[in-house]
Amino acid sequence: MFTGIVEELGRVRALTRRGAGWRLEVEARRVLDGSEPGGSVAVNGACLTVVATGAGWLGFDLAEETLAVTTLGALSPGDPVNLERPLRLGAPLGGHLVLGHVDGVGVVTTVREEGEGRALGVAVSEDLRALLIPKGSVAVDGVSLTVARLDPEGFAVALIPHTLESTTLGSRQGGDRVNLEMDVLGKYVRALLPGSGEGREALARRGLLAEDGREEP
Repeated sequence: MFTGIVEELGRVRALTRRGAGWRLEVEARRVLDGSEPGGSVAVNGACLTVVATGAGWLGFDLAEETLAVTTLGALSPGDPVNLERPLRLGAPLGGHLVLGHVDGVGVVTTVREEGEGRALGVAVSEDLRALLIPKGSVAVDGVSLTVARLDPEGFAVALIPHTLESTTLGSRQGGDRVNLEMDVLGKYVRALLPGSGEGREALARRGLLAEDGREEP
């Protein structure tokens, strides 16, 4: 579990084909500490397992499913990526609860200067937009942000100078694709609401519904 508070900007070292998947290597400094093989690191909001380490870099294997639901497959050597190590129990929760499970990809529609900061508009699919509320939380490329407003296409967020300088969002332009994770609390509430067929089907597939349709304890 993560908080959406980016610890550092890493750089893609390589993205190469490896068997049935791909190997992503990322240059890093701060997140190297404690990131051993088998551990987890959020890369642009996607929770990945460390499978290799070297002098100044971490390696991750990307499955086809990861490539299908995130933007990681479009990375190139030299591209910056947001990096965050998992939350430790007892540590401050500066952002919101982020699982690192990307729900889908949005498209940047507008980039507008607002004082010293910037407003970013993002278009999302209808099913993801239904999980957003004004002043609620959303992770964009792994960055914990507050939904400033909703519009017919999606939502907008306000980026302060620190976020622009210390994350990939400072270089995002119209047409760029971004990883999105909706607030996990909202997803559970929606799934458990009476009549939410899609959500209950998902629970059933995971064995969380009894035969009579009630949620398992």
